[in-house]
Amino acid sequence: MKQAFCYETELGKVVIAENGMAVTQLYFGEEISEGLTVNETSLLKKAHQELEEYLNGKRKSFDLPLSPEGTVFQQKVWKALQSIPYGEVCCYKDIAIAIGNGNASRAVGGANHNNPIAIFIPCHRVIGSSGALVGYAGGVDLKEKLLELEKNYNFK
Repeated sequence: MKQAFCYETELGKVVIAENGMAVTQLYFGEEISEGLTVNETSLLKKAHQELEEYLNGKRKSFDLPLSPEGTVFQQKVWKALQSIPYGEVCCYKDIAIAIGNGNASRAVGGANHNNPIAIFIPCHRVIGSSGALVGYAGGVDLKEKLLELEKNYNFK
């Protein structure tokens, strides 16, 4: 059974969902998607705690089991996104090369766009090849805020 809970954060309301074993979604807003039962489980509490620690500059990586649902290609992209270090950015082409298909920048963009676990899988760290902040599920302003947060707290 998939369960979810809505949390108030400094980014606004976010919904975190899990499948009994791993986090499956983090999305912006307060509407709980169909098929999810509203229940604040211990895993969801832990995910929320880690999110708050991240937002307060006390956490640079997450220690959560993640299980995003997607195609084999999307899974490769999402795994590559998790290797982008805190406080750093790369472009879609870099991810395409990292997964072994340097010509797949647009497909990487599509997978990035469909990332079901925002922030925990850091798709906000991917920018356009020109350095422009392009697209983000929570809006470009939120992407900029997350990157700025990481820049400000990126102490060694």
